Amino acid sequence: MGPQYDGRASTSSPVSLRLLLVRHGLSSFNVERRIQGRDDLSVLTAQGEEQASRTGLALKDVPITAAYSSPLRRAASTCEGLLKAQGQALTPVMDEGLLEIDLEPWSGMSADERATRDPEAFKAWKLTPESLELTRKDGSRYRPLPELMEQARDFLRRLLERHSIESNDTVLVVGHNAILRCLMLVLLGEPQQGFRRLQVDNASLSVFNLSPKAGGGHQVQIECLNNTAHLGEGLPKKGSGARLVLVRHGETNWNRQGRFQGQIDIPLNENGHAQAEAARGFLEDVSLQRAYSSSMSRPRQTAEGILRSHPGVPMTLTRGLVEIGHGLWEGKLEEEIKAEWSALLEEWKRTPETVQMPEGETIQDVWERSVSTWTTIAESLDPQETALVVAHDAVNKTILCNLLGLTPADIWAVKQGNGGVTVVDMPTDPSQPAVVTCLNLTSHLGGVLDRTAAGAL
Repeated sequence: MGPQYDGRASTSSPVSLRLLLVRHGLSSFNVERRIQGRDDLSVLTAQGEEQASRTGLALKDVPITAAYSSPLRRAASTCEGLLKAQGQALTPVMDEGLLEIDLEPWSGMSADERATRDPEAFKAWKLTPESLELTRKDGSRYRPLPELMEQARDFLRRLLERHSIESNDTVLVVGHNAILRCLMLVLLGEPQQGFRRLQVDNASLSVFNLSPKAGGGHQVQIECLNNTAHLGEGLPKKGSGARLVLVRHGETNWNRQGRFQGQIDIPLNENGHAQAEAARGFLEDVSLQRAYSSSMSRPRQTAEGILRSHPGVPMTLTRGLVEIGHGLWEGKLEEEIKAEWSALLEEWKRTPETVQMPEGETIQDVWERSVSTWTTIAESLDPQETALVVAHDAVNKTILCNLLGLTPADIWAVKQGNGGVTVVDMPTDPSQPAVVTCLNLTSHLGGVLDRTAAGAL
């Protein structure tokens, strides 16, 4: 894990600095499947311009403090179109720290040409991109991805000098596929094989929240990743492997009250059923072949609501996906827990991997059973299949941390809103990690930001 960015966020930490990361809209080279890199020959298509406007409209109610953009035309035009539609009179800063990855020898080539002319390098880019070496026109050898990671570190360092964690600023950052992935990886502590674990589509919105950390430094939380719902195109296109759609159950009364429910079987409230119905509408055009749910009422009811648009899809209930056992904390409000277990509660917020719940589970216990159950489900799917999986906050967080290359110490780095939708695409090559295609989409619940109850697990 990198020393500068600790990928943790407390359950109760207020958002102090919000980063809105947006990839440029569809470009002419995107359509032609040509390598763009740092060349500035590619421009936004009419569809790309429309995507920029749609992204701005989706952010219309979000006050933006400052905007930064890559100076390359496809990004700068996206930023301009977004801000115009968003309605704020901001002048973006054109920052070379947001330039795309330098693929000089390949610039302008089609993907097929690249594979034919430089098969070994193309294979390295696909399988181990951090090892790729290329030769510039001046004859010098270089490694594009490590260079870009250093560029991302420098950009974030400078950004945090301008916008402190305590500033409550909301900062728009418009860039490109590879540089945005590198920024995300630096924020998350640079997990192993991280570059291939993420997807960033044209005009997608990813939201990262940074807040102060006890003892100094800051904590990072992914609020959403690769959200394209505002473009009216549904979920991103499925890859060649199996797909899993992971959903957190809808709201319960105890979620709303902030009461720790754990393994007490609390059903959905009226809003929770409405969230399940919204998720049903959002996913109704997705082809589902199987469904899995925690055996508890709140995820089962959520899954049943979603499956109303998918009659005949079999659902399997499993104990492996039940929520973390809070033991003696279950049924209690946070202030009640604080009165009796103040130090342990603070430890749970700060270093959850160290906590043994009184007469309950550890996060490691949940990690082992949830990841094992997830792996069993994923390995049972044929490549053409898509499965729905509905579970709980802590369960989903452990699964996603594992998929992102993080650890049990990092569960607060992942937000899971009630009724939020996450998509994971499995690899066809066993040497490659699964791709977290999008994470915690809540646009179907109203607005691009997650406004569901913060609640307790």
